[in-house]
Amino acid sequence: MLFLGGYSKAGQERGIYFMGRILNWQFDKPGARQYISRHQSMVKRIVFVLFCMLSISILFPVTANADIGPKPSIFIDFAGLEGKEYYVTLLSSVESSGPYWAVNNSKDQYKEGDEDYEIYVKFADYLDKDSYYFLQYFKDCSQTHQFSWTYYPPREFKILLYFPETDSFLVSDASYERYAFDSYFTAEVTNTGLSVVESYDTTNETLSLIARIVLTIAIELIIALLFGFRGKKQFRFIAIVNFITQIGLNLTLNIVNYHAGQLAFLIFFILLEFIIVIVEAIVYTVYLRRHSQKKVPGWKPGVYALAANFASFVLGLVLALWIPGIF
Repeated sequence: MLFLGGYSKAGQERGIYFMGRILNWQFDKPGARQYISRHQSMVKRIVFVLFCMLSISILFPVTANADIGPKPSIFIDFAGLEGKEYYVTLLSSVESSGPYWAVNNSKDQYKEGDEDYEIYVKFADYLDKDSYYFLQYFKDCSQTHQFSWTYYPPREFKILLYFPETDSFLVSDASYERYAFDSYFTAEVTNTGLSVVESYDTTNETLSLIARIVLTIAIELIIALLFGFRGKKQFRFIAIVNFITQIGLNLTLNIVNYHAGQLAFLIFFILLEFIIVIVEAIVYTVYLRRHSQKKVPGWKPGVYALAANFASFVLGLVLALWIPGIF
C-alpha cells in the first residue's frame, strides 16, 4: 500500500494485519474464507467511521483560546427605517466581551472631542431595565441598514437603537443569543416595537452542500476512468464509496463551519481529507484488485485514492476562491 511503502516487507505485513484486525476484515488465506461479504462489510465500516466523525463534530464543537483567526460575529439587517438617522448597539448581559467592557471612567473608549462622542454619551447614560451593559461599541446604520459586530460580540444581548432627531431610544423587549459562529438576524421596526428573527441562509447552505458533493463525486469518477477502473462492479463500488465519504465529509464540514468558523473548517478539511485518503486506499486495494478482469498492480488503487482526493481537494479550494458562497 502507498502509505506503508517506506517500511520493510515484514513491517508492511504486520501493518496490514493489524489494520485488518481493527476493521474486522478477513483476508484470504490458504484454505480460509471470509465470514461476510467484502462489499457490504467495507461499506458499513466507512459509514461507521464517517458517522463517528460527524458525531464528534456535533457533540464537541471546536473552540480556540488563542487570539488567532476569525472570531464569532453578529449581523443584523434592519427594515422599516428607510430615510431615518439611527445608531445601533448591543447591550450585553455581562460586563465585558473580549476587548469591550462596560463604561468605566478609567477605561472609557471615547473621549470628549472624538467623532460621535455625543452619541457615545447617550448610549453610556442609557439605563436598561434588565441591567444589561453598554460595551462602548456602536455603529451608524442610517445608510447601510445593517449592523455588524465581528470581533467578540456579546453572547447574550439586547438590541438598542438611538434616534438623534428625536433624542429617543428603541430597545428589543427580548434578549437574544449567538446561535452560530456567524449569527444573522433581521430586525423590523413596527408601530408596536422591534420584531427580531434569526435569518441564517439555510437554503443557500443546502444548495452549496449539494453542489460540492456532486462536483466532487464527478471529478473522482472521471479520474477513476483515467486509471482504468471501468468495470461495472468497480465503477459502481467507487461511486458508492465516494457518495458515502463525500456526504459525511461535507456534512461534517458544514457543522464545523456553522459552530466554529472558517479557520476550524480549513483545519478539519485537511485532516478529514487525509483520513479519507487512508480509508479509501485500504478499501480500494482490497476490493478493486479482487473484482477486476485484469490484474491490478498493488500500488494502483492507493495511488488512485491519493490522486482523486488531491484533485477534489484542489477543486474545493478553487471553488472557494471562484465562488466564495459555495463554502
